[in-house]
Amino acid sequence: MDPRIAGHPLYPEARRHVKALRGFYGHVLVYAAVVGGLALLNLLVSPGHWWVQWTAFGWGLGVAAHGLSVLARGSAFGRDWEERKVREYLERQGSR
Repeated sequence: MDPRIAGHPLYPEARRHVKALRGFYGHVLVYAAVVGGLALLNLLVSPGHWWVQWTAFGWGLGVAAHGLSVLARGSAFGRDWEERKVREYLERQGSR
């Protein structure tokens, strides 16, 4: 690894982000494989009754939420929000 990258002040944060991104990509891959398999099963077992969309929709909401948490940097409840809330809590506790 390039020592200039490893020595960068934002390197630990970048590593955390890349790890979260890899987890999200894995989640999407598993979602696509399982929902695709369930769609095939649905087609083979009960082609007249389409039930797989409920699984795809429910799990899809979870995948979307996971994606937002990873990809929406600076979101309303991101890392900055957490740090701000921790600071506020500590300041309140210190003023007691």
